[in-house]
Amino acid sequence: MACDLVLSLEIMPEDARRLLHEGKARLIDVREPHEYQLARIDGAQLIPMHTVPHRLHELEAASDESLLIVYCHHGVRSLSVVEWLRRLGVEQCVSLIGGIDLWRRQIDPQVPRY
Repeated sequence: MACDLVLSLEIMPEDARRLLHEGKARLIDVREPHEYQLARIDGAQLIPMHTVPHRLHELEAASDESLLIVYCHHGVRSLSVVEWLRRLGVEQCVSLIGGIDLWRRQIDPQVPRY
């Protein structure tokens, strides 16, 4: 488990970067495949939002290993996914505030804007 603290639903890009760098988190991209082709954060696993229910057991298992940082374009879809996962008992997950768009602006300007 990545973190023993009670987690907020969201995480700032800088905090996410630190946890990823420390190997305490893993990125889950819930955008659609065409969006993933346009821009992505290195190391992210694509699990489109509509497939999340079918992959619940996989996400539960992954959250036992590390914190899941879920992201989308602006943070709306990812927050919905995190809220849903939390209701089902997957506590070790957070939504990236501002999504890939804020990540690009604050962390990695090499990520294409779309």
